[in-house]
Amino acid sequence: MNKLSHINAAGEASMVDVSGKAITTRIATAEGYVSMLPETLLLIRDGGHAKGDVLATARIAGIQAAKRCADLIPLCHPLMLSKVQVNFELQAETGSVKKSRVRIEAMCKLDGKTGVEMEALTAVSIAALTLFDMCKAVDPGMSIEDIRVLTKVGGKTGAWRHDQQ
Repeated sequence: MNKLSHINAAGEASMVDVSGKAITTRIATAEGYVSMLPETLLLIRDGGHAKGDVLATARIAGIQAAKRCADLIPLCHPLMLSKVQVNFELQAETGSVKKSRVRIEAMCKLDGKTGVEMEALTAVSIAALTLFDMCKAVDPGMSIEDIRVLTKVGGKTGAWRHDQQ
């Protein structure tokens, strides 16, 4: 296992120096889920929520969050993202899906010296929190679950996929 990159020789928190790294195209995807009552999922799907379009609002929040990641997470580098995409998949409770839920997937991309995993995770997290906020009055028992990086591409370590761990 590698040592932690954000800890200096004295054991203090430190921003990683990326000045010597090569500029490469870097892409990361992340996912997460918001589980809810079946009625809440139908309300989102049918656009019947009193607060408006839940998914459109959560999408914008996720994109904004990815762009502000360095303001939220202290040791992240400010990045010039070239693409942020947030998508939703409504998953009704069936035999294979044990819960009614919304799957959130975010993709972040740039040409730069550091990865975009944190930006993708932040986009998913804030999109999930926004969805929760908009629906909590009708379903306070929702849960946000399984937020994780799915893939990353670029940099000296190359491509990585969650299922290759």
